[in-house]
Amino acid sequence: QVQLVESGGGLVQAGGSLRLSCAASGRTSSSYVMGWFRQAPGKEREFVAGISWPYRGTFYADSVKGRFTISRDNAENTVYLQMNSLNPEDTAVYYCAAAASPSRSRGSYDFWGQGTQVTVSS
Repeated sequence: QVQLVESGGGLVQAGGSLRLSCAASGRTSSSYVMGWFRQAPGKEREFVAGISWPYRGTFYADSVKGRFTISRDNAENTVYLQMNSLNPEDTAVYYCAAAASPSRSRGSYDFWGQGTQVTVSS
C-alpha cells in the first residue's frame, strides 16, 4: 500500500504563491505517475498536474498551464506543486495521487492523500 500526505496549503492573496508538498511512503515501486487534483465547493474533483516518476515528464490542465509547476524529488519520494499567480478560482482542496501510467482521469489513480486546503482571497 501507498500512503500520501499533503502539506503546504493555506490562505493567500490573489496574485500570490504557494508550494504544496506530497510525501509518499509504503510500496511505491509500481506508482510510476504522481498527480495533483483539486475539488472546489459544488464541483467535481479535477485534474491539475501530473509527473512521470522515472522520466520526469509533466502534463497540466489548461487552466493552470504557465502558472503551476509540478516536480519531484526521487531521493525523498516527494512531489511538489509550485503555484504562482493564484486567483480565487484556484480555491479548492488539493489532493495528491498515484497511478501506474499517465492519466488525467480520477479513476486511473489508485492511492490518494487526504487533501490540503488552498484558499485564495481577492
